[in-house]
Amino acid sequence: MKVTKAQAQANRTHIVETASSLFREHGFDGVGVADLMAAAGFTHGGFYKHFGSKVDLMAESAACGTSQTAALLADADIAEVVRLYLSREHRDARAAGCTMAALGGDAARQPTVVRATFAEGIERLSAALRAADTSMSGMNAEQARARSLVILAQMVGAIVMSRACPDDSSLADEILASCRNEICSSLTENVNQNRT
Repeated sequence: MKVTKAQAQANRTHIVETASSLFREHGFDGVGVADLMAAAGFTHGGFYKHFGSKVDLMAESAACGTSQTAALLADADIAEVVRLYLSREHRDARAAGCTMAALGGDAARQPTVVRATFAEGIERLSAALRAADTSMSGMNAEQARARSLVILAQMVGAIVMSRACPDDSSLADEILASCRNEICSSLTENVNQNRT
């Protein structure tokens, strides 16, 4: 039975979304093509009808994941974003969480196409943070960009460090709380400075 173009595109999207989740949970090297396709409900042989290589899928799934995170930031209150991002729930939900926090370390050892996708994702998330943080409205573009990159790096780094600790570790929670409080305090300070 011939698959329509629309169904083929829907199948590809499903594979990318499944891969995005599995890669976040297990890492790029922790999931093989056969397991990934089985999880998506397809045969291993069907993979190459959609993708030239696993690297192509890695890049596309990373773009999918960062787009999902950026969409969550749209029209969000920056302080609420920080609280949700730096929560135990996000820390423990690796497969559904931020691609940067789950795969940033893996991406550093991948081919250029994957690293370039991560760079684009960083740009997308940084722009989304700038849009969400109204306290940046009094800054010039360079200052706002620098601030959004710092906030993003702090949030991603906090999740990475917290996940590196055992699940029952008090340090895992302390890292999240310390960074959450520091970022939220800086947001309040910045709002107050803009009012004066």
